[in-house]
Amino acid sequence: MKTKQALLSVSILVAVYVLTVGYTSSYQEKWVAPKSADDIVNPLKDDASAAASGKKLYKVLCVICHGAKGKGDGMGGAGLTPKPTDLTTEEFHSQSDGAIFWKIEEGRAPMASYKTSIPETKRWQIINYVRTLKK
Repeated sequence: MKTKQALLSVSILVAVYVLTVGYTSSYQEKWVAPKSADDIVNPLKDDASAAASGKKLYKVLCVICHGAKGKGDGMGGAGLTPKPTDLTTEEFHSQSDGAIFWKIEEGRAPMASYKTSIPETKRWQIINYVRTLKK
């Protein structure tokens, strides 16, 4: 009787684990910023010099995971799950600047939060640059 109870307990734990891991994996497939992020306004929108500065920052900070052309194929991203976002897709570019800003600021594993490590103006510069990567 105790063996059946122990087996049932283990089975329940395994089921909970599998459901949790499955939920986490499917949850991480699509990363959506909250609707309120769309209200965040890019103060450097359409500023070519900001995009040029953003390109320099991107090469130092982002290329390792997102790749030289923004396709999500950087060396540092090869073993990550989920894979780094392809910054050239229509899906990426359909987001508002505010949503992208929010994602850079907040992060989501395996991407770190850059709220305190990249100043706000520099985050906007990076956004202006990645806007140039559209296919």
